[in-house]
Amino acid sequence: MKQIVFIAFWVGLTSGVYAQNQTVFPLSDLENKGNWSLNTEVSDEFNDTEIDEEKWYIVGKFKDGKPFYKHPDKPNKKVWKGRAPSQFSGRNYRLEDGILNLEIRWEPNFPFSDEIRVPFFGDPMPYENITTACFIGRREFKYGYIEIRSKSADTQVTSAFWSTGNKIEMDFFESFGDGIGPEKQHLDSELWWSIRDWKHLKGKPTYTERKDLGFRMAEDFHVYGFEWNEKGITYYVDGKLISKVSAAQVTDWAIANREVDKNYNGYVATVPIHLWLDMEIFHWHGYPKSKEELEANSPADQKEDGIVDYKIDYVRVWQKRE
Repeated sequence: MKQIVFIAFWVGLTSGVYAQNQTVFPLSDLENKGNWSLNTEVSDEFNDTEIDEEKWYIVGKFKDGKPFYKHPDKPNKKVWKGRAPSQFSGRNYRLEDGILNLEIRWEPNFPFSDEIRVPFFGDPMPYENITTACFIGRREFKYGYIEIRSKSADTQVTSAFWSTGNKIEMDFFESFGDGIGPEKQHLDSELWWSIRDWKHLKGKPTYTERKDLGFRMAEDFHVYGFEWNEKGITYYVDGKLISKVSAAQVTDWAIANREVDKNYNGYVATVPIHLWLDMEIFHWHGYPKSKEELEANSPADQKEDGIVDYKIDYVRVWQKRE
């Protein structure tokens, strides 16, 4: 297991390479005016040769030639296999040069599940042709500054960074890599984030925003920072403020947009969370129907492998010093 001690330094947004014995702070707070302390139990630089499976649950690892879905910490809880027609595979990742590459693959010979699940959102569909990746953080935390440096997969798939807690969900982003067609092209540059209530609203957002970033999230690496506390949420992209919402504003939005009691508290994001990194098909936006469609935007020398990557340089979580 990697052990890193951090001592005060930032080496630049574009390099993504940090030596051991360095301190890093949020890109929007390089002087650490917020008095942040890195939580190394849930952060990951992805600089090792193997994934730290004490830190991450890799969904759909293979056993006896088939993927199996059993959470090491919650063996009696049903594990989601992915959003059909794609299915999570524990083989769909690589570590290369300090980058975690989560893979979407055109893989029609994969041993897909026969289950046809009725989802909370979208139509029921069989699992077929497409496999994706999912990592779930095994350790939880409450409040802090959550930052990722990533590059979305450049195809018709959602590259997501999100979290779950007791009956709640926070989606830091769900980035649709390549919107095809006149009504979908805006999705490439759209930052979509949400707070969701699974106890009262069956996963519908109590607050959500869609922001046009002015760049395609699959075109290059960018840094997404999410400051979360009991008072509300502040969102930064590449160190610049793009949104700030208070707990009261979240509740106001929920009361205005959902069928809830006037005393309903929409700011449900007040419990510990586990981080998720995954790729999902949003079939209502379109999805690849062939290997050629999957790889339409891949470089010429990479169009035959049937793989497109969601690239993650690091995930970092800071919390306030005691």
